[in-house]
Amino acid sequence: MLSKRQKHILLKFFSMFSVVRGYNILIIVIAQYLTSIYIFAEHLPVKKVLFDVNLLMLVLASSAVVASGYIINNFYDSEKDLINRPNKSMLDKLVSQNTKLSFYFVLNFSAVIMASYVAFNAVLFFSAYIFAIWLYSHKLKRLPIIGNITSAVLTITPFFAVFIYYKNFDTVIFVHATFLFLVIAIRELAKDLENIKGDLALNYQTIPIKYGERTSKIMITILTLFTLVPAYLLVTKFEIGHMYYYFYVCISLLILFLFLLWKSKTKRQYLIFHNILKFIIVAGVFSILLVDIDLVLKRIL
Repeated sequence: MLSKRQKHILLKFFSMFSVVRGYNILIIVIAQYLTSIYIFAEHLPVKKVLFDVNLLMLVLASSAVVASGYIINNFYDSEKDLINRPNKSMLDKLVSQNTKLSFYFVLNFSAVIMASYVAFNAVLFFSAYIFAIWLYSHKLKRLPIIGNITSAVLTITPFFAVFIYYKNFDTVIFVHATFLFLVIAIRELAKDLENIKGDLALNYQTIPIKYGERTSKIMITILTLFTLVPAYLLVTKFEIGHMYYYFYVCISLLILFLFLLWKSKTKRQYLIFHNILKFIIVAGVFSILLVDIDLVLKRIL
């Protein structure tokens, strides 16, 4: 049996894990390594990529900055989250705001130190990334359209760090990036529909509040149709191994998504859409393994 003190420490750990969304950080780490092995540095031996210390520093720096971003976002959105996500908010409050802010600065400082191991340009990159996340959390996220675009860009920024490191400018990478950016942009709009109650209470000028839910649905529909274009190109014009199965599933889910979108009005229904989009993103990470099945089999054997 755990003592009262041990239970308290364990609860605080889970609280901080919830604040920094540790599960998302893990997915980002896996995604950066898989994209490095199968896409960015496909010409290099797997061992050389896995044991590249520079890549490790970039991945750790990215994770630290993203985690700090969740902390500062949680700091500014604490009142809104109390309305939109009461259960998660109560768990998050087990760690004081001062502790969160201290952890925020430690993470950012650690990220800069790790980036300095790679190059001075990496320090500049991550310093700009840290500032952009703070600016988004403090000001930009309250603005319609600008907030959505900024959030989508910040979400895919960790992959730019690896992309710049390997200097691989193949067209297929830009098509993949376009697909990911559009899916994330759709997810941001879906989150706005899901969080209308809290945003309205705290005067966040999101698209559903300023322009109406119908306008949000029209924008989501347009973005979804745009998303089908890179998905189609990746299946028909590029060599992506068996990953085409993933894009066939995505196309089917996005069409179903649109059909259900226009019939939905409640937070519960919008939450389902948000989860569908999260599934598409997470499944996309692991579907990278399908790009080269032989490489997977070799590693297993």
